[in-house]
Amino acid sequence: MSRKIVVISAGLRQPSSTRLLADRLAEAVRRQLEALGAEVDLEVIEVRDHGHDLVNNLIVGYPSEQLEEVLDRVSRADGLIAVTPTFSASYNGLFKMFVDVLDDSALIDKPVLIAATGGTGRHSLVLEHELRPLFSYLHAVVMPTGVYAAPEDWGSGAESESPLATRIDRAAGELAREVDRRESPLPPDPFDSPDSFEQLLA
Repeated sequence: MSRKIVVISAGLRQPSSTRLLADRLAEAVRRQLEALGAEVDLEVIEVRDHGHDLVNNLIVGYPSEQLEEVLDRVSRADGLIAVTPTFSASYNGLFKMFVDVLDDSALIDKPVLIAATGGTGRHSLVLEHELRPLFSYLHAVVMPTGVYAAPEDWGSGAESESPLATRIDRAAGELAREVDRRESPLPPDPFDSPDSFEQLLA
């Protein structure tokens, strides 16, 4: 069975430690899903590439054609990896703008792996205090293990045996197993409107 995993990376710079963490998580999830017998289609969305469209969407109330395609890919994904840098002990504004323009039902019952990067390990609670409540509010299924990477995590001994690598593998396994046991989401029906004609004309 083919599985679609979408990665949201909200780093601002290039190169970005946020993108580096996103790529390592994506590859770990790919390995774990392939071990379960799935074919994996991975897509990384760099939120910074859609910054202007996000602002315009918030102002005018509807997305550009390009942004709409990106949002649709998120809603159709079997699983989501969401990675943000830590700003002022929270996710950054670009990440929040992207989440704000998602359809209200886009993440319902969708497995999500949360991750963050930051300049100090003291900000690791951003996962539990900010990201987990955000995705729980959107009715996503948030994996028990979140992954936080501080600067010291990138140079902590043999890469395959580092504490960061252990966290990545554990979180990736959780997401892979959750995706594997679920049916793929059905594509939304553009003609399926919950509103009657009377309500639309009122």
